[in-house]
Amino acid sequence: SMEFHAASPEHYDLICHYQVTMAKETEDMTLDLETVKAGVQAVFDDPRKGEYYVASVDGKVIASLLLILEWSDWRNGSVMWVHSVYVDPSARGQGIFPKMYASLQELGKDRGYYGVRLYVDKLNTKAQRVYTRLGMKNEHYDLYEQMF
Repeated sequence: SMEFHAASPEHYDLICHYQVTMAKETEDMTLDLETVKAGVQAVFDDPRKGEYYVASVDGKVIASLLLILEWSDWRNGSVMWVHSVYVDPSARGQGIFPKMYASLQELGKDRGYYGVRLYVDKLNTKAQRVYTRLGMKNEHYDLYEQMF
């Protein structure tokens, strides 16, 4: 069965690999590996930046994600943002993300968070269908960005 737990530094290389692979797969972006390595290390060095979680089956990590908190003054509490979700191709189609999401919901409720949000590329309709099936809604907000 699948285990979902906080990542440890031993997962660093795999998380870096997953990030670079995911960007290429989902957005056809080639990320700079050294930048990604520094970014992943920064999270391990400073937990205020976020927390990595991994899913494993029989001791083998098959998925990871980054959990980031956003303060909501409207709610006087935090909302979880899920970033950088990646499921290894060998484990896809087995309901891994829904199990990870259920664990995240439990974690969020235990910690008193107010909900969960994530970004999804507009062209990633497969992921959009998964998120909709899990009860997530695309209702209130469109994302605008300007990267420097």
